[in-house]
Amino acid sequence: MNVLIDTNVVLDVLLKREPFFKHSQLVLLAAEKRHIRGHVSASAVTDIFYVAGKFLKDTNAIYSLMKRLLTRTLEVATVNRAIISVALEAGWKDFEDCIQYAVGDSIAADYIVTRNPNDFVEKNIPVVTPDMLLDIVFPE
Repeated sequence: MNVLIDTNVVLDVLLKREPFFKHSQLVLLAAEKRHIRGHVSASAVTDIFYVAGKFLKDTNAIYSLMKRLLTRTLEVATVNRAIISVALEAGWKDFEDCIQYAVGDSIAADYIVTRNPNDFVEKNIPVVTPDMLLDIVFPE
C-alpha cells in the first residue's frame, strides 16, 4: 500500500508534539516495518528540516534524524516541473497541500495521511488522519 505522509505527521514525531505523537509515530513505524510503503515529498523534506531546526536548534541531531528517516523509513517522491504544473493548474488556496496531492497522484498513493484532511480539496485519493490509517492497516 502506497501512502504519502504529510509534513505535519513527520513533524509530530520529530518534535514529539502531543497529543499527535503516538499515532504519527505508529504510522512511521508501519512504514519502517514495511506494513506500508511510506513516501514523503521532496519539498516536504526541506520544510521538515527547516521547522525541526527552529524547534530543536541542533543541526547535527536534525541531520541524524533525517538520515535515519530517509534511509530506514520513507521514500522520497519527486517534485518536478510536471508536479508543479499540475498544482498550478489546480489552483487550490493552499499551494503546499496542492503540491502534496499532486505528488500523491504521481506515486499512485492509496492514501494521503495528514492531520488536516479538510485542507485537501480533491478526494480522488482518500485523505486520512494517522489514526484512520492505522485502523485501515491494522484492522481489529
